[in-house]
Amino acid sequence: MSINKESLRLYAVTDRSWLHSRSLAEDVEKALKSGVTLLQLREKNMSLEDFIKSAEQIKPICQKYNVPLIINDNIEVAKAVDADGIHIGQDDMSAHEARKILGNNKIIGVTAKTIPQAQKAESDGADYLGSGAIFGTTTKGNAKKMDIETLRSITGSVSIPVVAIGGITNENILKLADTGIAGVAVVSGIFAQSDINKAVLDLYRKTGEII
Repeated sequence: MSINKESLRLYAVTDRSWLHSRSLAEDVEKALKSGVTLLQLREKNMSLEDFIKSAEQIKPICQKYNVPLIINDNIEVAKAVDADGIHIGQDDMSAHEARKILGNNKIIGVTAKTIPQAQKAESDGADYLGSGAIFGTTTKGNAKKMDIETLRSITGSVSIPVVAIGGITNENILKLADTGIAGVAVVSGIFAQSDINKAVLDLYRKTGEII
């Protein structure tokens, strides 16, 4: 399926490291209620069983706000909970393989850091791309910073939508104007904030100025 571009406008990626005494479900609901348009559930240090349980807790919240639920990397979890789709990196299976497993009615996103990666993902049947780390990142230790010209060249090389990711906050998001992106994927800019509602409202408003 081709994803509705509006769904990519403000793409939240979960990270439990900032929860402290709160629950992930509580923070996800705040984010979705305030304007997040797509949620990627990322659980890097969980067993398969616990990842599935986490997805089962988050899925009804996404359904309540009509927000697609994308599972990061783990196709078994995506299948088990009948998520809306999956996001895969360059070290994971290809979009073509993921499509064979999940079928034509699921969303498949692929990380692309170069034009050849972007074009291959598109030809393999990806619905959208995630490109970065545009401003660096604290959430992925091996992520290399991507300059804005590279991002612009990637968006210009494919016909599927591209989402920028990596260190995006309310302070730097407007630097992404005129890059051709369909939206932004945000981790700490949402989930590390003391006021998630306000952070999301401000980010959503600013996305309107850059896409």
